[in-house]
Amino acid sequence: MTFQDHNTSTGHLLIFLEDWLVTLDMLLFFILGLFVHFVFFGSIFDIYFTSPLVHGMTPQFTPLPPPAKRLVLFVADGLRADTLYELDENGNSRAPFIRNIIMHEGSWGLSHTRVPTESRPGHVALIAGFYEDVSAVAKGWKENPVEFDSLINESKYTWSWGSPDILTMFAKGAYGDHVFTYTYDADSEDFGAHDVTKLDTWVFDKVKEFFHAARNNQSLFSKLNEEKIVFFLHLLGIDTNGHAHRPSSREYKDNIKLVDAGMKEMVSILEHFYGNDGKTAFIFTSDHGMTDWGSHGAGHPSETLTPFVTWGAGIKYPQKVSAQKFDDAFLKEWRLESWKRQDIHQADIAPLMASLIGVPFPLNSVGILPVDYLNNTDLFKAESMFTNAIQILEQFKVKMTQKKEVTLPFLFIPFKLLPESKQLNIVRKARSYIKQRKYDEAKPSHLLSCSCIAIGVFVAFFLLLQDCPWTYYIYCLLPVPIWYAVLREFQVIQDFVTLLLTVPPSYFVGYLLVFILGIEILVLSFFYRYMLTAGLLAFAGWPFITQLWTRAKSISLSWIFFSLLLAAFPLMPVVGRKPDIFLVMGAGLLVLLLSLCVLTSLIKRKDSFINEELLLHLFQMLSVVLSMCVTYSTHSSLRKKQGLPLLNQIISWLILAFSLVLPLLSPTSLFERLFSILLSLMSTYILLSTGYEALFPLVLSCLMFVWIQVEQETLQQRGISCKQKVTSVRFTCSTDITQFRQLYLDDVRRAFFLVFFLVTAFFGTGNIASVNSFDLASVYCFLTVFSPFMMGALMMWKILIPFVLVMCAFEAVQLTTQLSSKSLFLMVLVISDIMALHFFFLVKDYGSWLDIGTSISHYVIVMSMTIVLVFLNGLAHLLTTKKLRLCGKPKSHLI
Repeated sequence: MTFQDHNTSTGHLLIFLEDWLVTLDMLLFFILGLFVHFVFFGSIFDIYFTSPLVHGMTPQFTPLPPPAKRLVLFVADGLRADTLYELDENGNSRAPFIRNIIMHEGSWGLSHTRVPTESRPGHVALIAGFYEDVSAVAKGWKENPVEFDSLINESKYTWSWGSPDILTMFAKGAYGDHVFTYTYDADSEDFGAHDVTKLDTWVFDKVKEFFHAARNNQSLFSKLNEEKIVFFLHLLGIDTNGHAHRPSSREYKDNIKLVDAGMKEMVSILEHFYGNDGKTAFIFTSDHGMTDWGSHGAGHPSETLTPFVTWGAGIKYPQKVSAQKFDDAFLKEWRLESWKRQDIHQADIAPLMASLIGVPFPLNSVGILPVDYLNNTDLFKAESMFTNAIQILEQFKVKMTQKKEVTLPFLFIPFKLLPESKQLNIVRKARSYIKQRKYDEAKPSHLLSCSCIAIGVFVAFFLLLQDCPWTYYIYCLLPVPIWYAVLREFQVIQDFVTLLLTVPPSYFVGYLLVFILGIEILVLSFFYRYMLTAGLLAFAGWPFITQLWTRAKSISLSWIFFSLLLAAFPLMPVVGRKPDIFLVMGAGLLVLLLSLCVLTSLIKRKDSFINEELLLHLFQMLSVVLSMCVTYSTHSSLRKKQGLPLLNQIISWLILAFSLVLPLLSPTSLFERLFSILLSLMSTYILLSTGYEALFPLVLSCLMFVWIQVEQETLQQRGISCKQKVTSVRFTCSTDITQFRQLYLDDVRRAFFLVFFLVTAFFGTGNIASVNSFDLASVYCFLTVFSPFMMGALMMWKILIPFVLVMCAFEAVQLTTQLSSKSLFLMVLVISDIMALHFFFLVKDYGSWLDIGTSISHYVIVMSMTIVLVFLNGLAHLLTTKKLRLCGKPKSHLI
């Protein structure tokens, strides 16, 4: 081969490679383009058609006996309301049995459905109580794409007859083997068949055979006589005739007559089988209507207006009226204007059925119970409505929790119209009204608001005439909205006065004197620390004047011992006057000894102590040891005038940084979490201590642990059941507001205890109302170079540590005694305001700067107590409920 031939061959090869690369490039570009389009195509289903349903709610049911033992649900698929209710050309009803029910036995109205008006979403709304799941668009109408709860699922037993497309959908989602379905072949649903009414006659014939066979089948007979059972008859003939022949056809209308006659026979069979016991509730409705041209799926009134007729156990009898509130002409056209019509939304039928037979409301239901259909006591109606509200609220809480878990904290915005405080307020008011039998609580009158506005305008005009400063407007007008708020709750005040009148006068005077004495002790403690000692001595004697001493001697002895021990601290000199490093070391050793005892107890109590928990506990003990070493080393170095060692400084800051993180790694069981918080905060407090004050948080915490036990014991003495022992209680982020109870007089004492312990945390080791109470030696383990802001922050944290311990303990008290935070804040606000009135009149504007500053600081401290309490409660809630995981993620449990 010549050189020229070789070059020619090489050139051809290069051209081939170039063409091949171009082809490959085009192929890759095509694949990439195809992939991008697939992504865009799939994204709309992922973004817009994701199921809105949530899981994890707690089942809710009315706690009163239901009116019915069994429910019969007739669903005439594709039945229009007007075709059923109207009279024919001869003035006769096409459904005489149903018309007789409307006039003589039950209640009736229109059921308003939603788009899409198809069989699957219609039946889901009827039986499960929620409307179309948008993710179903990708699955068609035959199957719901996600699991959901339903009336059938909650029933004891359900027997159903009809189309395989509908019945299997609810049987598939039910747990257990309590749902029995009887279906014909799918091939029977033939639009071109000669007579499609056989779909309905098949259902009626099978039901007759079923009840006939039940008399000779003992097992089936016993099941049929259970409570909370459902019979579901799905009648598809009308819908099939409508598609094939149009709703105006003779076939469609004759099918209605057949269904009416069949229902009459079914009711007769059921009543005879159960001996006319009056415990059967009947409901007749449709999943959707149909247009004049025989289709459905859209939102035309002919598709969304369906009949609803109900009678039997628990249902109101017909109500004759002279006028009705509806603007349409239907009543006149149907000649039913004299019988009260009650329209409902289709999803409202599910909670109605659940209420009638006493099963839990379907978990995903958004239906609102139509109480006007119920023939029952006002108490039953109120309890059912309350259960309905809690069931819907459960979905809101679960959805909010799920959203919060997957959203960055600073991006999460709670729903402003329904904060947890408002939820609690609504639930508590509803429960209070039910308890007081105020089932029909009226709306507030406008007379009060108009009167307050008139008074406000008069006061403002009077001040304007006198050319008063703007501050006078605030002082004079502020009482107006306050008294408005007070008078709005006049009924509550009246009930409170009525309650006080039932208390024997001697008891009332005794309680009042004790309350006044307690307030005065708190006020005097701001001036004389030893008044706290007097209060703690009174606390020590408290078990002897109650039944606590006879019922729980060991708890009482612990309470007395630690109350007396804590009472010694206010008698000691102010912190910093007499430093003693050996007392700090002694406090550390006591913490370590207590840690070993707790560790031994936990290992014995638990079958298998998790390695992570053991390591965390040991690490926190090591942190206490390091704090002791650093404190002693720093004290020795400064005494030798060698300065603060850098290593000591680094270790101190690390201990401080980890002190708020380590508790979040511990288990959320009450005892373990509280002890973990104590260990972490004590390691920091030791670094900030110079003398006997290092013992103060330890003794205070021991008293707090006993206080938790004492409060649960006193609650049990009142006859209030506590579902768990203290050792098994766990802190939780989500508060079940339905578990909160009504307030008792003893809760005022609990609020007073909290205020007293907070004041003790203030003044137990000194008087922080004056700047000269602070000792800079407390922060020498962290820094020795003068830095006022940093030193002030460290000393403030030292002051707050006992507060945090008290609030964490009270978080546990709230949990074990089922006391709501809002009620607590209101009671603490009353106590602090009464104290503030004392200090308001004690504010001085004469004398030394120390006297003037002290009087002002006392007033500011008391007025700020509520604000500080909110902050501390939030911090305590964070420390007690949050759980950090170093790896993995928490398991989720679905209902």
